[in-house]
Formats: sequence, structure tokens, C-alpha cells
Amino acid sequence: MTLNKSKDNLDLNVDDEIYSCLNLENPKSFFLFAGAGSGKTRSLVEVLRRLKIDKGAHLRMHKQQVAIITYTNAASDEIKHRLGFDSLFKVSTIHSFIWELIEPFTVDIKEWLVQDIQAAITELELKQIGGHANSAAAIKRTRDIISKRERLEKLDEVIKFTYSPNGNNRGKDSLNHTDVLKIGASFISTKPLMQQILIKKYPFLLIDESQDTNKNLITSFFEVQVNHKKSFAIGLFGDMMQRIFPGGKEKLGEDLNEDWVKPEKKMNFRCPKRVVKLINKIRLDVDGKEQKTLESQIEGFVRLFIADVNTTDKQAFEIEVCKKMKTITQDENWSETNKIVKTLTLEHLMAAKRMGFDSLFLPLCRVESYKTGLLDGSLQGIAFFTNRILPLIKAMKIKDELEVSRIIAQYSPLLDKKELKTKKNQFAILKQANDGINELDKLWEDGKIPALSLILDSVYTSKLFSIPDILLKAIGIVSNEKNEEIETDEEEDEEKETAKLSAWKEVLKSPFTQIEKYFEYISDSSPYGTHQGIKGLEFDRVMVILDDEEAGGNQFSYEKLFGAKEFSDNDNNNIKDGKDSTPERTKRLFYVTCSRAKKSLAIVAYTSNPEKVKETVLSEGWFENGEVEIS
Repeated sequence: MTLNKSKDNLDLNVDDEIYSCLNLENPKSFFLFAGAGSGKTRSLVEVLRRLKIDKGAHLRMHKQQVAIITYTNAASDEIKHRLGFDSLFKVSTIHSFIWELIEPFTVDIKEWLVQDIQAAITELELKQIGGHANSAAAIKRTRDIISKRERLEKLDEVIKFTYSPNGNNRGKDSLNHTDVLKIGASFISTKPLMQQILIKKYPFLLIDESQDTNKNLITSFFEVQVNHKKSFAIGLFGDMMQRIFPGGKEKLGEDLNEDWVKPEKKMNFRCPKRVVKLINKIRLDVDGKEQKTLESQIEGFVRLFIADVNTTDKQAFEIEVCKKMKTITQDENWSETNKIVKTLTLEHLMAAKRMGFDSLFLPLCRVESYKTGLLDGSLQGIAFFTNRILPLIKAMKIKDELEVSRIIAQYSPLLDKKELKTKKNQFAILKQANDGINELDKLWEDGKIPALSLILDSVYTSKLFSIPDILLKAIGIVSNEKNEEIETDEEEDEEKETAKLSAWKEVLKSPFTQIEKYFEYISDSSPYGTHQGIKGLEFDRVMVILDDEEAGGNQFSYEKLFGAKEFSDNDNNNIKDGKDSTPERTKRLFYVTCSRAKKSLAIVAYTSNPEKVKETVLSEGWFENGEVEIS
């Protein structure tokens, strides 16, 4: 549907409706439906700017802030930037926000952990009684019971708990991400003091991407709202069709009290008309919500390319798709997979294979405790290469001696100021550092690409940088020196340590180019992203890769969505009982990926039944016959 440009059509009246809720004398909670490309962030920022002008002085005088909770650090940074980094607004992710609330309450946290761990031990012991004594599950339960008992004992030693929203959080005094959310929800629900702290500091709590926010926390915030309606209001921004992560509250917005305001943004300013038509069709039988476009928006292009799942060279096929899209759209930037075309894969490993850093990525992603650090670049063993070696090599390649000197001065223990003061012959130390740089540089002579293990050997010999202990172990060296980058965990059992060591040994066989490609990927400067990771982003040209077999997961199934596979009994029962199911999750994910496109959209579906997929998408009305091609 298209409309002429007008004040109503631009949803500006919605901004007024939201702003009226942020009334200090009569606050009202609201749930804003904001579909894909509706300008949700723009509305949020504009309303907050108005609030700053009208109520900012009053809030500052009472030492109050407006809390804005976002789903990702990137979203948090974007909103902070748009608001001019004003201290009136507390913009943070949910984990950071909750940690700041509970951090001072060490005694309460300790009491909560004692009860939680004891309950977990009791549950495991009951399962042991009814299980087979020597089964793998029983052996694991035994290890878990021992580990939890040891943690209970160590709680007495904790003086203050630590937590990093972006770290691995290991050690006896640290809390993990799940702990923080559970403790936060419990405290907010059950402790009147915590509720008072929350509402006194933050009279307004605005939650972006509320459909994916932890359901227990959402429920606890609702309890605060019910108890303190006259002095506290919640603003939920979201779209249930874009709920793709587990843990969110189901049917959010359907069971709100009558005092909640429910404004809607009905426009889609991002996508071309053809894409809006597609995503409206995708969600038609979910909630029937339909977005509109302006007459001035371009028509755009949508195409579905279907290939057999056993296609030998998928990358070659995807390049061929880009060439076809170039012809269809008359857009030169579709010439091949590149940074101007955003390619969305189901799993990070799919991107790793296509970019060529899978022998580095695969061993590490198999280690559960490494996943967070691997995906945000903070994993110490990898960070050694990306933060030390990679910038040094780049500087050496372009002969930037100033940058080389800066890196060595900042990171090399040879040039540590305290150490240098103790050395009589400082010239010899400088020569040692220079020799180390030259020896490292030789590994790239004559166009060679060294393995990561060879780089480690060179650095260890020259002592150019301190090497994380796990990497030293992987090349057969046990360090007795104090190393601030040691990756250890007092509670780690021998089996897990062995698995980690094996993973690193595999990784160190990889050529250095894999570090370069990995860093490009995690820095968001590559042409690849995941279906889930790009929510909230937009790109001119989007290629969505659908390949259940390569993804290897069980949360989503495009084969089921497109009719190539039958629904399981569990799927049918969940749908019948009103519970979330694999086909419904997949449909929502498909909606999210398609709605990223600003100009043109290509969907590549690898399937075991190409004809059935074509039949399904045509019967659903998602695509027209001329928009679907089977190879």
C-alpha cells in the first residue's frame, strides 16, 4: 500500500502520543508497535530531545535520569551519539543496567546464590537416584554436583562480586550473564528497597527491542509499574514479529492492563515497495499487521534463487546469483559478493567458510566457554594476534616505522619503562627488540604466509610480546613466569582443559591470513553477517542464504517453512497449544532478514526439494512466478 506524504502518514502523531506518556505528574506506560523500518529509533530520540527541553532541569535537580535499555552495544552507542552523550539519559544494555542496580548488594547476592546453588544440587541428586549409575549423564551430574559444592564453599571467600557484560566472567568472585539477569529479576520482584531505588533514580524506563528482552525481567518491571503507577512508567518499543531470540516474553503486549497506551507506527520508510509487499505477506497469517509506504519510495526488486542442497560449489553459485541480480536490477554493485552486497548467513561458521577463516573459527567455537569472546574479539589467545601481531604486520608492510615503534613501545615487555630502568645496557635491549621485529618480518618474505605457530615461535624467541599461557602450552612450552593474560579457571576440570588445548593446537596450524579475515568479520567490515546479528541494521543490497544443512542448528528450519520438510509432531503440538515452534521462529527470522533491504533483495535457498519450495512460495503469495528461479 502507498500513501501521499502527510503529517499523519509520517507517524508524527505517534511521537506526540509517546511524549504525552512521559508526564512526571501523570506518567503512563505504553507499548509502541514499531515494525521494520518504521523509524522507531528516530521517534525515541525525538521524544527524548523534547523531554530534555521541557523536563530536563527538573530531572537534574532531583538527580534523576531517563533509563533507555537497548539489546546490543551497537544500538546503545547509536542512541548515545544521537542524544549527544547527555548524562540525563542512562543508555545501556540490559545486562549493564541490571548489574549497576545489583552490584552494591554483595550480601544479598551471596544469599541468593547459596539458595540457587543448593536447589540445583538437590535437583541433580534426585536425578542421580532415578538414573543409571554409570551412564554418561550420571557421570556428568556427579561432576556438576562436585563443582557446585566447591562453588558454595568458595562463596565465603568472596568480598565483592565482579561482572563484565562483554567478558567471559570466570573465577570464584565473578557472576555470569545468566546469574545477573536471574538475580536482577528476583531482586526487582521481591525487594521493595530495590523497587524504590529503581523508581527514585529512573521515573521512566524505556526498553528497546522489548520483544527479545528477558521475560523474567520484563515481568519484574511490570510488577514495579503496577505498584508505583503514580511515579513510574515503562515504555516498550518493539514488534513481536521480530522476536527471534529465546528468552523473550511470549504474547508481549496482548495482556497489558487497560491503563497502558498502545500507539502504532504503520509506515515503513526503509524498504522499497516490493520488499514491503513481501514482508506484509510473510506476517499476514501471524498478526495481520500491514505496513504502508510513501508514493516516493522506489519499487525495488525481490528474487528467489533455489538450488539443490548438494550443490558442490555454493560460493560459485552465490557469485552467479550476484551477476544475475546485476542484470535484473541494472545495478553495477551487484557484480559479485562484496562489501556493497550484504550476505546474511544462518550461522557464523557459514560466513567463516565463505570468507576463509573456518580452520581458525571451527575449533574454538566448539568450546562453549569461548563462544562469547570469539564472537566479540575479546578471547585472549585470538586477541594476542588481532591486537598485537596484526597491527604490527600491517605497519611493517607499509613501512610505517612510527606506528611500528608505537606498537612496540606500548605492548612489548622489552621496552617496559620500569624494566628498562634496571638495565645497564639499554641499547642492547633496543637492538633485541629491533632484531625481533626483523625476524618476525622475515616470515613473510617472498610472499610466504606463515602459520600462527611459526609466529608464536618467533615472538617467544625474541620476547617481543608476552604470550598468553594457553598459547605457550599449545606449542609445548610451560611458562613459570607471571603472565597477566593467562586463561585459567580454578573450577575448570581436566577434561575441559584438554579440549581447550586441543582446540588451540588446531588453530595454530592456520595461516595468518585467517586472522586477517576473522578480524575483518568481527569488526563488521566484511560483506557477511548473520540473520540474527543484523536486526536493526539496513543495507542497500541484501543476499539472504538459506541452508539448514550447512547451518546445522535446530532452532530454525527453512525447509519446514518452505514446505520441503513436514512439520514434526512437536511442531504441530506446539502450534496447537499456542506455544512457539520452529516454523514460527523461522518465519519471524525470515521477516527480519528480508526487511533489511533498502533497494534490492536476493534470497538463495538450498533445499532437498526445489520444486516443493517453489510451489510453496508461489501459493503463499510471497513471490510471483517470474521472481523465482530453480537452478
